[in-house]
Amino acid sequence: MGANTERLISSRRIYDGLVLSLRVDQVEMADGRRATREVVEHRAAVGVLALTGRDSVLLVRQYRYAAGEETLEICAGLVEEGEDPQEAAAREMREELGYSPGRLRKIGDFYASPGFCTETLTVFLAENLSPSRLPQDDDEDVRTVEVPYKEIPALLTGGVRDAKTFAALAWFLSKQ
Repeated sequence: MGANTERLISSRRIYDGLVLSLRVDQVEMADGRRATREVVEHRAAVGVLALTGRDSVLLVRQYRYAAGEETLEICAGLVEEGEDPQEAAAREMREELGYSPGRLRKIGDFYASPGFCTETLTVFLAENLSPSRLPQDDDEDVRTVEVPYKEIPALLTGGVRDAKTFAALAWFLSKQ
């Protein structure tokens, strides 16, 4: 066993839901100690920072039940089984923003919360947008918000509390 690995001893599935599953694993750490790991299994997701071509970005505003508040976020959603992340990003744009990307470029990927969750997020930059709408998911009420580039720094000091959005906007500012 490597210095930075843990060996699975046993695993017990606690819950299987529509969006996530929960399991409790018993592991042996590299030094021989045993530990319990609670793991939320979650499908991969995508996020899209959409540039309008008018020195602004398109974000979405929606109520997030788990957080108990309305959030301002980049367009995002789950990758369907068998779907390519880039295809998922383009689909989510059409559902949430009403646009298709002329150019879609991957800017990074990361774990949502690697201490307990398997979810990975791939973030894309979308440019050369053209109108193209798909219906929103039945359980969504998403509103598009256009934000000028000059307002992004203020969003990063308190207006955005969503990690994927914070990461995408911080990346964008670092490139300006």
